[in-house]
Amino acid sequence: MSSFKKYSVKVPAALMAMLVAPALMVGASANAKEWNAWNIHVEDYPVSHGMEAFAEEISEKTDGRLSAKVFHGGVLGSQPDAIEQTRLGIIDFGVYSLGPMGQSVPEANVVSLPFIFKGVDQMHRLMDGAAGEAIGKGLEAKGIVALGYYDAGARSFYNSKQPINTPDDVAGLKVRVMNNDLFVGMVNSMGGNATPMAFSEVYTALQTGIVDGAENNPPSYESTNHYEVAGYYSMSEHLIIPECLCMSKRTWDGLSAEDQAIVQEAATNSVNLQRKLWAEREEQSMKTVRDAGVKVNLIDDKAPFQAAMEPVYAEFLEENPELSDLVNLMRNAD
Repeated sequence: MSSFKKYSVKVPAALMAMLVAPALMVGASANAKEWNAWNIHVEDYPVSHGMEAFAEEISEKTDGRLSAKVFHGGVLGSQPDAIEQTRLGIIDFGVYSLGPMGQSVPEANVVSLPFIFKGVDQMHRLMDGAAGEAIGKGLEAKGIVALGYYDAGARSFYNSKQPINTPDDVAGLKVRVMNNDLFVGMVNSMGGNATPMAFSEVYTALQTGIVDGAENNPPSYESTNHYEVAGYYSMSEHLIIPECLCMSKRTWDGLSAEDQAIVQEAATNSVNLQRKLWAEREEQSMKTVRDAGVKVNLIDDKAPFQAAMEPVYAEFLEENPELSDLVNLMRNAD
């Protein structure tokens, strides 16, 4: 039996209109003239451009026999609802963060472990290989086919006090984190004081000294102006959670082998495009903060940070012993 939560799925008006209009009927059949796709991001965003390129390539290679419309900005519902609709074949494909998916697919939750990846390039290699395959099997068991993994950036520490080069540099710092036990444990394991709070409150909290620092990816650090009140950015890359380009298994199973090959090739091409666009966006953000005087430091050796996470990993594996092989595969990879 599926471990997904049993709840009433909310179908937004935009999606309901498509379901009741024959001309726009979508479903799992390979004969469907138009698929629909869910995206939480705004239209001008690396993920969105990757999805549009995916849809365009499929249409071109099938002479329009298979086409798709991407609905941006979450207009087809929240991510939990959209995931359930994808399982049911109501939504044909979407891009979903593996973080929230981990609540229902244990394999996906592994990427939320701090320092499980040594860097973004290593994440790409693992997700394009054995780790991605293992997570994909977990997703497929729940009715979702993982076509590829997009880049959602790496979260790093920033603060107003000092550069962070070792776990000892976190000791004593008050660090804002998301409200997640894994992330609270991450900071506390290094001797810091984890402070969960709403993201909207972080700028003022940094400005007034309620917290000394926080953590996020470069575009978020730059676009929120947090760099104005926290001038040290340390490239810890402690949390790298990819997003999955996922298709409903019902839709996938309705395709011929030839069409599946077309879809998979388009997915691979869109992943490469999205990662390129994301890297460009991050580079732009880093230039902005460096030009503003932020002191940025790289952390070449992540091993001490990984070692400091032992209590976090021990608790996770005690609760999920069946995932020990996957965790070890990822932690021990070069």
